[in-house]
Amino acid sequence: MRVCLLLLALLCLAGCASTNQPVPTQALASRESLLGAAVQRLAREHPQGQSGFRLLADNTEAFSVRAELIRAARRSLDLQYYIVHDGFSTRALVHELLQAADRGVRVRLLLDDTTSADIDAEIAVLAAHPQIHVRVFNPLHLGRSTGVTRTLGRLLNLSRQHRRMHNKLWLADSSVAIVGGRNLGDEYFDAKPDLNFTDIDLLSAGPVAEQLAHSFDQYWNSALSKPIQQFLWSPPTVEDLLDLRQELSAYLEASRKDRPRIYRRLMAYQQNPRLHDWLNELTWAHSQALWDAPSKVLARGEPDPQLLLTHQLGPELAKVSKELLLVSAYLVPADTGLGYLTNRADHGVAVSLLTNSLEATDVPAVHGGYAPYRKPLLEHGVKLFELRRQPDQTSGVSLGSSGSSNSSLHSKAMVFDRQKVFIGSLNLDPRSVLWNTEVGIVVDSRPLAEEVRALTLEGMSPAISYEVRLEKRDGRSRLVWIAEDDGRRHTLDKEPGGLWRRFNAWLSQAIGLEKML
Repeated sequence: MRVCLLLLALLCLAGCASTNQPVPTQALASRESLLGAAVQRLAREHPQGQSGFRLLADNTEAFSVRAELIRAARRSLDLQYYIVHDGFSTRALVHELLQAADRGVRVRLLLDDTTSADIDAEIAVLAAHPQIHVRVFNPLHLGRSTGVTRTLGRLLNLSRQHRRMHNKLWLADSSVAIVGGRNLGDEYFDAKPDLNFTDIDLLSAGPVAEQLAHSFDQYWNSALSKPIQQFLWSPPTVEDLLDLRQELSAYLEASRKDRPRIYRRLMAYQQNPRLHDWLNELTWAHSQALWDAPSKVLARGEPDPQLLLTHQLGPELAKVSKELLLVSAYLVPADTGLGYLTNRADHGVAVSLLTNSLEATDVPAVHGGYAPYRKPLLEHGVKLFELRRQPDQTSGVSLGSSGSSNSSLHSKAMVFDRQKVFIGSLNLDPRSVLWNTEVGIVVDSRPLAEEVRALTLEGMSPAISYEVRLEKRDGRSRLVWIAEDDGRRHTLDKEPGGLWRRFNAWLSQAIGLEKML
């Protein structure tokens, strides 16, 4: 009994969460902002219903456009993210957000509860500003104050606590949006020395941004979204906010001196803004925003297939007749995906997949779920490419690659018959399909599809990725990895990757974690 009482006491250390439901709010009309009016003028030059798009494959550009959208916003900024890591890029954006709020811009920040682990108070300081509102999605209500009690709390409700909001959405004045694979953190903007992600986003303007504003409202007003102040003993004060402002200013000034190269590159937007040019260079096309309903995480067992984003993508996948290119940081096709991919290949569709190699992935356990599918995919003619840990630094930008020796693929994209493209937060694995919520956009545009296709094919080149093939030796089929170094191709008989990575991949496969990956 004493043990039970002690456990209960530990779980209650997080503070007293209020049961009051927050007041619902809605996206603010884009037509009442200068940014919205500018987008509408551009839209009138194109067929009704079309939206404008621009790929954000360069990590520095992806940061700059976010910062410039903060500066351009006059009515609202709605940000929805799975992960927000502390670092220079995040602090620079937070500094801009505070200045926007000072101008009267309403800021709504919706974070998956994973982000707030052990730092509720630090994040909540932003909410001391009257124009900034912070909510966490699917929060743990007990045991938030320490890593130990958080772990215990999640284990006591594992069936729901492993279901996360994986959406990434940046929305300015309900008229310009960014969706894609990037979270917020230095590793997504080439500002982290030991890891930089190869990623891709889609800058979107016009009607599709209004659709995404509707998706944000669904999550923001969901019963699963709670104001972060509910998990504090006392709310943050104006003095706390003042301390944060001073800390941010001091940090940015110190970074200017201590990290001048990164500072100059990421802060170049202040002297050389480019948002006006980017908006005038948009590719206009018909499109559709897709997203999972937030209630997906409440399903008992596997959700109804009719509710899944992949079900919304179904018609596009079914119509592919010539070529299908898929890019996914984490690839675990499961039986359903395997059946679809091999069926398409058997019917003459050229199917090519790009994912991480064992040596490049930041989650080796996921590789254990992917590895068993390689042989059956290859036997049906599907082509497999795996990003190398050390891409050729002279090969240029590829799907956001920085050329770093520690690059890891984080992109999520699909190209259908060189005519349509999907970009979003969706990985091709059970976690994205079944458990997490996701968001993305399908665009019907040959120029945009060709641009993504060209980047994908560059990413599949032997200097950047291994091509995995089946070779018959002594009457048996074996996997080999084709690579190129210094202009010379060579074949590896052993999968690249260290012993610890191999063990993690093997362990996840041995204990049957596939559906959790």
